Amino acid sequence: MKIALGSDHAGFHYKEKIKQLLHELGHEVIDFGTDSDVSVDYPRFVRPAAEAVANGQADRAIVLGGSGNGEAMMANRIKGV
Repeated sequence: MKIALGSDHAGFHYKEKIKQLLHELGHEVIDFGTDSDVSVDYPRFVRPAAEAVANGQADRAIVLGGSGNGEAMMANRIKGV
């Protein structure tokens, strides 16, 4: 299964652990970032992960952040998610 990942700085370390686990389980991972725990805004990374599901590039997406609320709202704004 192809799984897209996207997170802000608050979810970065969790994203990296999840990415490692998904690889170990044999999934293909598309990582849309972020690439560090330096403060960033989540839409820059969550939107592309959600769009990857909507356009068929990924089967599923996992998005992470400080609370998950904004990330969920951003992803759910994409038609097809």
